[in-house]
Amino acid sequence: MAVVAVGKAGQGARIGIDVGGTFTDFALYDPERDAFFHHKQPSTPADPALAVQQGLAALLQKSALAAGDVALLMHGTTIGLNAIIQRRGAQVGLVVTEGFRDVLEIGRARMPSSFDFHATRETPFISRERVLEIGARLDPQGNRTRWPDEAEIARSAAAIAALGVEAITLMLINGYANPDAEAELAALLQAQVPDTTILSAAELWPEIREYERTLVAGLNAYIQPLMQRYFARLTALVGEIGVDAPILVTASNGGSLSLASALARPIDTVLSGPAAGAVAATRLATVPPVERLVSFDMGGTSSDIAVSVGGQAELATRTDIGGLPLILPVVGVSAIGAGGGSKVSVDAHGVLRVGPESAGADPGPVAYGRGGTVATVTDCYLMTGLLDPAAFLGGGMPLNGALAGQALTTVASALGLHGEDAAAQAASGALSVATAQMASELLKALAQRGFDPSDFTLVPFGGAGPTHANLLAEDAGLPRIVVPLRPGTFCAMGAVTTDLRRDFVRGLRRPLGEPGQQSEAMEQLGATFDRLELEAHAWLASQGEALSQSVETSYAVDMRYGGQAYELKVDLPATRPWTPEQVAEAFHAAHTRIYGFRDTHAPIELGTVRLAIIGRMPSIGATRLSSSDQAVEPKGTRRVFLSGRWHDAEVYARSALRAGDCFDGPAIVEQDDTTVVVLPGWYADTDDFGNLHLLRYAQASDLPVELIETALTEGTLIDATPIDAANAVPPDTTPTAVTGEAR
Repeated sequence: MAVVAVGKAGQGARIGIDVGGTFTDFALYDPERDAFFHHKQPSTPADPALAVQQGLAALLQKSALAAGDVALLMHGTTIGLNAIIQRRGAQVGLVVTEGFRDVLEIGRARMPSSFDFHATRETPFISRERVLEIGARLDPQGNRTRWPDEAEIARSAAAIAALGVEAITLMLINGYANPDAEAELAALLQAQVPDTTILSAAELWPEIREYERTLVAGLNAYIQPLMQRYFARLTALVGEIGVDAPILVTASNGGSLSLASALARPIDTVLSGPAAGAVAATRLATVPPVERLVSFDMGGTSSDIAVSVGGQAELATRTDIGGLPLILPVVGVSAIGAGGGSKVSVDAHGVLRVGPESAGADPGPVAYGRGGTVATVTDCYLMTGLLDPAAFLGGGMPLNGALAGQALTTVASALGLHGEDAAAQAASGALSVATAQMASELLKALAQRGFDPSDFTLVPFGGAGPTHANLLAEDAGLPRIVVPLRPGTFCAMGAVTTDLRRDFVRGLRRPLGEPGQQSEAMEQLGATFDRLELEAHAWLASQGEALSQSVETSYAVDMRYGGQAYELKVDLPATRPWTPEQVAEAFHAAHTRIYGFRDTHAPIELGTVRLAIIGRMPSIGATRLSSSDQAVEPKGTRRVFLSGRWHDAEVYARSALRAGDCFDGPAIVEQDDTTVVVLPGWYADTDDFGNLHLLRYAQASDLPVELIETALTEGTLIDATPIDAANAVPPDTTPTAVTGEAR
C-alpha cells in the first residue's frame, strides 16, 4: 500500500451518527478536551431525520458544545438497504442491448434453493414492462459493432419518456470494456429526456458480468431518489439547530464519502452502518492487540457479524442484498439472527420461535409501554432479570416489567408451562432459541472461511450485543469476549473514526502471456492503474477540506489460470512498477494458499483491475483508566434466571470500574447504553483502556486469583494456538454463466 503524506485536517468536534431501526445513536469526539460524548435517541421511522435533529440537540447539550463547534458530521444509515430489502425504492427503467431484455429475468438461471421444491426466484425490482432495447453493442475489446443513428436514439428517448419513471439505467453488452462509449450514449439519451436521469452502468462500475453490473447501476437508481429526499430533509433539520458542518456518509467498504459522492453513488452506502461498527471493532482490537475477532452487532431488529484477522476487517468483492448479488467491495458483514425487538411466538405445532418479525421502534417491545402486545427478546431479558427496568438507558427510559410478564405468560401458556416461574422459563427458552440460531450461523460463517471458533474473540456492540454476547460465546465455543467501553453507540463511534475511501475498477481481460512475451500485458496493466490513480486522486480532492494526514493507495487484480471459471483477487506490492514474474508469483502464491497447488505451466489471465484510495482521518487517542489496589465493590445483587434456575448475580456500575478490576460471574455490569451479562464459569477483567474482557475459566478454576490475573494479563489463561490466516481464507469468487459476455 503506497502512502503519501498530505496536510493535516482541520480540527473541531466530530459527530458520528448511526440511524437504526429502533434507536439512532450518536458519538461526539471533542479534540479540545480529548473526550467522547454519547447519546441514544429513539428512532422515528416515519421521518428518520427528525430523530437525528432531536439527538443532535440532546448531544450538544450533554457535551456543553455550541452548534458552531461541530466541524464534521459522519453519518451511517441503512435507509438504502432497507429500501432494497423491502422493495420500496423509486420507479426505474432499464435500457439494454437488443436481444437482452430478459437480463434481470434470467439472472444466473439458478434456483435460490436446490432442495426446496416450493422455492421461488427473486422477483426483479425492475419489471419487464419497464425494460427497453436499443441497437447498440460492443465487442469484448470495446469496439462498436452496432450503434444507433439519430432516429433510433430519438425513438428510444420517446419510449423512455412514455415509461414515466424517475430514472433509467443503460447497460450495453461488453460495456465494461469501453465505459466511455456507454456514457456517450447515455448522454445522447439524457439530452432528449432531461427530466429523467439516465445512468450508465459501465460508467458507474465497469466490471464484467452484465447481470451483476446491471444490478449495481439499477439499484443505485432505485434508491437514489429516496436518499436524496432523506439527506435534503436532514440538512434542513440540522440547519434549524445551527449545525452547518460538512456531512460525510460512511460507506459499505468501511470508509466514508462526501455527501455529494454518496448522493451520486448511494449504492456505495447500503451497508454503511454495519461496516462502520466492524471497522471500529478492528481498531479497538489493536489496543491491546487481538489477532482474530468476530464483531457482533445486535441492535433492535437484527444481529450481524464480521470477521477480522491480523487487524484488517474482511473485505468481499461480492455480497447479497435482499436476495440480489452486489459486486462491490464491502466489509464482509453477515446477518446471523434476531435483535432485541424480535418477536417471540409459538407456532401451530407448539414450537417456540424467535423472529424474523420485529416490533421495531414503534410500538417496540411490550415493556416500552407503547402499545406492543407480542413479547420480544428485550422482554425476555427483563423477565429473566438480565435487565433492570429502572436502569434502561441510564434510567432515561424505564421499562414496564408487568407488561412484559403478561406477554410472556401468554407464551408460557402456549407452551404448557404454568406456575410461578412459567414466564421466566418461557423467556429463558426464547433466549436459548435465539442463541442457538445465532451460534449456528456464526459457526457456519467461520467454517466457510476455514476458521476454528476457539481461536476467536467476540467483540459485541449495539444496544443488545453485550447482553447476549456471553450466551452466544458459550454456545458457539468462543473463549474470549472484549466489550468496548461504549458498545451501545459503537457504530456511531466507528463512523467518527472512518477514513475517506473509494474503490475503482476497470476490466482488462487479457492473458499475462508466456515468459519473455509479457511486456505488452504489463504495459496495459500499468496504464490501467495510471488511469485509475488519476481518477482516484481527483475524487479525493473533490471530497472537501475534511482530508486526512496521509493518502494510501492499494493495488489488486483478479487473475485465473486459462480455462478456469473462477478468479482470485490478488493483492500486488505497494511499490510500482512490477515485473511479470512478481505478478505471476503473486497469483501462484494465492492459488496455492487457497487450493493447495500451483500450475506454473498454465497460462495466466488478467481480469478486473482494482485500486483503492484511502484518505486517513486524524487519529483519536485512547484514554487510559486509573487503577486501584482496592477490590471493586458491586453496587448490589440481582436474581437472574440462567440455565433453568435462579442465581444471585452481583451488579456493577461500568462507570465505577478501574483498570485491573476483576470479578467472577454470574454478574451484571450496567451502563447507560447497554447491560453486560457475565455467565457462571466466566471471569471479567478491565484493561487499561476501559474494555471489559470476559474469559472462560476452562480448567483454571482452582488456580489462585493472583495466578489467574497474571494469566489474563499475559493472555495465557486459555490455550489457543494461532493458525496461519493466509491459509484459511477462501477465495471471493463469482460463478460464471454465459449470457452475453465472454467469461
